[in-house]
Amino acid sequence: MLDTYREVVTPEGVALHLPAAGPVPRALAWAIDLAIRMVALMIVGMVMGALGTAGFGPYFVMTFVVFWFYPVLFEVLGHGRTPGKRALGLRVIAANGAPVGWLAAFIRNLMRTVDMLPFGYATGLVASLADPWGRRLGDMIAGTLVVHDARAHEPQAAPVGSVLAPAVALLPHEQAAIVAFAERGPQLTHERQSELADLAEPLVQARGTLALARLYGIANWLLGRQ
Repeated sequence: MLDTYREVVTPEGVALHLPAAGPVPRALAWAIDLAIRMVALMIVGMVMGALGTAGFGPYFVMTFVVFWFYPVLFEVLGHGRTPGKRALGLRVIAANGAPVGWLAAFIRNLMRTVDMLPFGYATGLVASLADPWGRRLGDMIAGTLVVHDARAHEPQAAPVGSVLAPAVALLPHEQAAIVAFAERGPQLTHERQSELADLAEPLVQARGTLALARLYGIANWLLGRQ
C-alpha cells in the first residue's frame, strides 16, 4: 500500500483506503477554480460597470461572495468537488471518509488566509509536504482530506479458463472476495494481479502466475462455469 493512502476503519469494521492527493494536483485544481472565479468577476464587473458608481457596492459584495463562498458551496453541494477538483479527479471528504459538512468546509476555506502566508501558499505547501496525507493547515484543523476520486469501472467477467474447486470450504465473504477479485483483476496490470493473488497463497498453495491462474480457476468454479 502506498504511503499516501490513509486507512480508515468504519464503525461497521470496513477498512477504507483513501488515496490522499499531493500538492501538485491540488494546486492545478486551485488554479482552474481561480480562473473560473476571475472570469465570473469579470462578467459581474462589466454588468456593474454599466451602473456607474452605484455598481461599486454590489461588485465588492459579489467579489466577497465569489471568493469565499464559491469553494464552500461546491464542496458541500457538489459532493466535495469544485469544478477544478472535478477536472483533476479530486474530492474533499471528512478525515473519517464521510462527506464533508458545512462547518468543516467553512473552516478549511477560512484557514486559507493562514495557509497563504507569507505568500503563494507557502505555509500550506510546507504543511502538505510534511504531512503524511498531504494536508494543509486548513485540512488538519477542519478534519478534512483531499483524495483522488475513485473512477467507476464496469465489472468484467472473470477470464474463462480452467475450473478449480477450492481445497477447503470457503465462507460466504471469502467467496465474494474471490469473485470480486476476478471481476476487477482484468483492469489491473499482470504484476498487480499476481501481487494480490499472493495474498491467497494459503488457499491456492502457490505464488505468482500459478497462484493467479488457480485463483481465477476457483472464481470460475464459484461462478458455476464448466
